[in-house]
Amino acid sequence: MGSAGRMEQSIWSDQDHGLVFKTNSNDAQKYFLRLGKEISEGLELAGYNKCSGSVMASNPLWCKSLKEWENQLGLWVGESSWESIRYLLIFADARTIYGDHGLLNILKERAFDEVKSEHLLLKMLHNTMFMKKGVGILGQLLVETHGAFAGSINLKETAFFPFVNAARLLSFSEGIKETRTLSRISHISDSVMKHHDKSLYSENFATLLDFRLKYGSHKDYDSGHYVNINKLAKDEKKALKEILKVGEQFYEHVRKLLERM
Repeated sequence: MGSAGRMEQSIWSDQDHGLVFKTNSNDAQKYFLRLGKEISEGLELAGYNKCSGSVMASNPLWCKSLKEWENQLGLWVGESSWESIRYLLIFADARTIYGDHGLLNILKERAFDEVKSEHLLLKMLHNTMFMKKGVGILGQLLVETHGAFAGSINLKETAFFPFVNAARLLSFSEGIKETRTLSRISHISDSVMKHHDKSLYSENFATLLDFRLKYGSHKDYDSGHYVNINKLAKDEKKALKEILKVGEQFYEHVRKLLERM
């Protein structure tokens, strides 16, 4: 799940993972929770920070049998609270890396169907509407003003969130089970979004991935999200502003689409 689920990791990444197993018993639960703890600790040794929100297979919330997962998804949809919607959004980015891929497919089909039948798209939209501005009213890049990253722009919150959230929202609307943002955009039907717009959003998101890799600090997990704009040339700042503008345009496009439904 997370950026790894979307295959959009930077050089550093934290952990976001879970387990689905077939046998619904206390013994199976104990076994897989123990396995989840081993996985989490092993990943930490390999350099992956533990997830601050505990989205890890060592947490019973993200380590369940197929039957328990089906119940959990039903509960999240039924509650439709800010937190349960956030969990559904996290779950949407899940992909399998080992085992019976069909188990996750079953759960995704159920989650996507229930989100549509219970008309949760607007709640999902509202859950993701907080966007940190990247460009000020005078056209200047808005940077952190204090702390360890003063003078740097937070790419995760200003640039990535609009693209990722917009594409994920449309994936629920369109029943797209792909997790990569670029794949989600490419699978949007032409009746919902013109080919020209899909190309514009895809090209700018691909450029953003390259931009982060090229200009991010990458000293550790946190610094990988930031770019010190004082180290950017004039044309590089201009390119970043264009990406930020297109990301906002994409999210606004999707907001209007969903609010008309």
